[in-house]
Amino acid sequence: MRPLLHPSAETFRAEAILHALSDPERAAIFAGIAGADCVQRCSSLAEAGERVIPKSSLSQHFKVLREAGLIRSERQGVEMRNYSRCEEINERFPGLLPAIMAAYGLPSGKA
Repeated sequence: MRPLLHPSAETFRAEAILHALSDPERAAIFAGIAGADCVQRCSSLAEAGERVIPKSSLSQHFKVLREAGLIRSERQGVEMRNYSRCEEINERFPGLLPAIMAAYGLPSGKA
């Protein structure tokens, strides 16, 4: 199995974060992770409004969020666990995440 790539906080790029959150489904997924008090399983975030996101699309969304530095994913058995990196992003780009989430009308959680 290939290792998961997570950028270091020093290499976060604003354009990667903006691209990752430009998709409403990804923004909703990120809001679900950022607003949770615990680590989220991928399968628990598969519902977006009235529709269920296919597993292949969900995997791609997580990859984009992970490569932008928005989430950290860890394998635990057959599950993938995700948590937000809001604090690290807010240190590098203060106010960016709350502004983006507010534009969607989504809760910023710990962002």
